[in-house]
Amino acid sequence: MADDTEQGTGSAGIPPAVRAVYGPEDLSAVPSFAGGFINFGHWDGIPLDGPLGTEERVRSEQNLYRRVLEHLGATERKSAAEIGCGLGLGCALALREFGLAEATGVDLHPAQLERARRANADLLAASPPRLHFVLGSAERLPFAGGAFDLLYSVEAAQHFRDLGAFAREAARVLRPGGRMAVASFFTPRGGAGEAEELAARLEGFATGLDVAHPLPGLLGALERAGLAGVRAESIGASVWPGLDRFLAGIDLPVQWPRNFLGAYRDGLLDYYTVTAERPAAG
Repeated sequence: MADDTEQGTGSAGIPPAVRAVYGPEDLSAVPSFAGGFINFGHWDGIPLDGPLGTEERVRSEQNLYRRVLEHLGATERKSAAEIGCGLGLGCALALREFGLAEATGVDLHPAQLERARRANADLLAASPPRLHFVLGSAERLPFAGGAFDLLYSVEAAQHFRDLGAFAREAARVLRPGGRMAVASFFTPRGGAGEAEELAARLEGFATGLDVAHPLPGLLGALERAGLAGVRAESIGASVWPGLDRFLAGIDLPVQWPRNFLGAYRDGLLDYYTVTAERPAAG
C-alpha cells in the first residue's frame, strides 16, 4: 500500500480549471451536487414528476455508485481502488454496502483528500483500518502491480488527460481475474467538430475542466492494455433527464449546466458505464 505522499503528482501538474474547481471553489459545496458525492446521479426509481429536493438528489448520486459497484461482481472481502475519489463518500458506501475488505481512494487534488479525511474521520480511525486515501493521478497510480482485486471510477474520467495511460495503469494494478468499472460522460463517436460544439454549449469543456473523450478511444485503450471483456452501456436516459429536472428547481448561479440534456438529445454526449477485466493467470 502506498502512503499519502505526493508520488510525483503534485498540484503543479493539475490543469488550472481542475485545480480551481476542486480547490478553492469546492465543487462539493455547490447546490447542484447536494450531498457531496459530485456526480450527476442515476435517477431510475426516483419519480421525476414531483418535487426533487436534496433527499432525491443524494439518492441519485448514491444510486450511481451502486450501479457501478454492482458491475464489479462479487465484492465481499475484496480490495478496491477508487480513482478520482473526491470526498471519499463513495468509498464509504462501498465499504458499508458491498462488504469490501479495504477501499483506497485516489485523488489528484490535495484539497479533496483533506476534505475526504475530515468527512470520513470515523472510518479512518477504525482498527484494523479498511479505508485509505492516497494522492495520485489516474495516469500514474502509486501502487505496486496487482495491488487490487477491483478498480472503479465514478464521474472522473472526463478529467483524465491520457486515457491510454489510465488503461495501462488500471491493467497493471489489477490482480489476475480482477475487474474494473468506469462511469462518466463521453462523446459517442468522436466525430469532427464535436469537441468544439461541446465547448460552445458547456463551460466545463470550454475551460478545460472536462475533456471530450470519444468512447471508442477508451474502449480501444482498455483492449490494447490487455484487458478482456471490454463493454460499454449507455445509461444517459437514466442520468440526463433527472439531472435537468433537478437543476430546473434550484437557483443556479449559471445556466450552462442545463445544456447537458440538449447535448445528449443531439447525440453530442452520452453517459456510459464501461467494464473490463484482467484475464486470470494461465
